[in-house]
Amino acid sequence: MRLKDKVAIVTGAGAGIGQAVAEVFCEEGAKVVAADIDADSVEQAARAIRSKGGAVFPVHADIAQEEQARRISDEAVKAFGQVNILVNNAATFVLKGFDATVEDWRRSLGVNVIGTTMVTKYAVDRMKAFGGGAIVNLASISSFVAQPNFFAYSATKAAILQLTRNMAMDLAPFSVRVNCVCPGTILTAASSRHMKNVGMTFEQFNAEEGAKTFLKRVGQPREVAYPILFLASDEASYITGTSLMIDGGYTAQ
Repeated sequence: MRLKDKVAIVTGAGAGIGQAVAEVFCEEGAKVVAADIDADSVEQAARAIRSKGGAVFPVHADIAQEEQARRISDEAVKAFGQVNILVNNAATFVLKGFDATVEDWRRSLGVNVIGTTMVTKYAVDRMKAFGGGAIVNLASISSFVAQPNFFAYSATKAAILQLTRNMAMDLAPFSVRVNCVCPGTILTAASSRHMKNVGMTFEQFNAEEGAKTFLKRVGQPREVAYPILFLASDEASYITGTSLMIDGGYTAQ
């Protein structure tokens, strides 16, 4: 098992990519602290993982609140004794341009940038105590490409890209590797909500968004989880400060 005896924190683990990461990590032998702002969702995800034999501890936390961001690592140590891996997946989706209000910007930055940094700050303290670790941040194709009326979200994902590089530099002396993945369109609860809001069927959504990729389809959460698994594992021991596109070829065009 690739993560045997490792303890991992996964934020935004109540659904979508985060839940898939928690599932895959447990399948590979890790003990997982699954954190999410939605208490019901993360409890349900934890029950599903436990039913398959996974070791998972759910934590209800809003990472935009520093004390709650700190508590995630505290709970990890209480539950499993250490922290070796962090996956910063939690995000809020403010998909607006100039129509974004100041409050929209505060929410987007508060979760996606400040919250990610605070979770990392406290997890790193624990990693240092156990000889190092691995961090995988969730950036996006939106870190690289322009999209219409999207910059309240895209600006935060561009920030994650640069945070990853800076974190990798600052944490290398402590044997902590930091990388990020950049997913394209992935079929998650967020995309399902979007389909419902605009009156689209999955077939229409898949055809429209898939047409933008080489593979002519949208991705599945596990197709993001497995590359994250690689970057979090010792197999990626000489990889830090990099970004991996998981977008079906979208950004290669």
